[in-house]
Amino acid sequence: MKIDWDRRTCARRGHVTYAPQEDVLRDRLRADTGLGEAWRCLRCGDFALGAPHGSGPADEAPLVPRGKVLRDLFILRFLAVERAVRGVFIVLVALAVWKFSNSQDSVRRFFDEYLDVFRPVFRHFHYDLDHSPVVGTVQKTFDYKHSTLVIVAVALLVYALIEIVEGVGLWRAKRWAEYLTVVATAMFLPLEIYELTEKISWVKIATLTINILAVLYILLAKRLFGLRGGLAAFEAERHSASLIEVEVTAGVAAHS
Repeated sequence: MKIDWDRRTCARRGHVTYAPQEDVLRDRLRADTGLGEAWRCLRCGDFALGAPHGSGPADEAPLVPRGKVLRDLFILRFLAVERAVRGVFIVLVALAVWKFSNSQDSVRRFFDEYLDVFRPVFRHFHYDLDHSPVVGTVQKTFDYKHSTLVIVAVALLVYALIEIVEGVGLWRAKRWAEYLTVVATAMFLPLEIYELTEKISWVKIATLTINILAVLYILLAKRLFGLRGGLAAFEAERHSASLIEVEVTAGVAAHS
């Protein structure tokens, strides 16, 4: 089922109308009805009753996202939410690491006490906690130096900040955020692939797949680093989808 991104967006945000000063173009966008004047929406192309939201020369009309541009914006905002959620989660992990670094000895004693309590219970189910990989990993963290844990916490906070900045920039469809997302995500792809060689999990596979698709999509759809014509081709594509540009072109063709 094909999604009508223009009408879908207008249903949520309302129509956007504009009255150009050029008479020929103005007549193509305006209509008289029994309920008053109506103007074509610059996004969906339907007529909307009431006075236009703006007026002026055609070349000063707002560039309203339409069609494929709206679809791309929806995908970018999905990625923005994913980046923001990930950033918040990493912040929480960084805070946990920092708090643990300040109370490492007490946490070790707490862990050892409860390990002694649960050891007979797990032994009853034929599970040896002393040789558990999870328990072993937790016990190794107790041997880390305080300074090392602080560095880890700071590194996690920096990474989280990058993720959150990416999310905000992508939500606002900023081109610098698209570059930042591609570069930052591509830098961590080798590490994610290496982690899969150590241990495979569905979460790691899903994360790697999303990141690879995100990099490829943003690179190609947004024409970054000069791909597919670069910024000039990207801006030309946006303007070619503008209703004002479409009507100007139609008017010129009809006049010819």
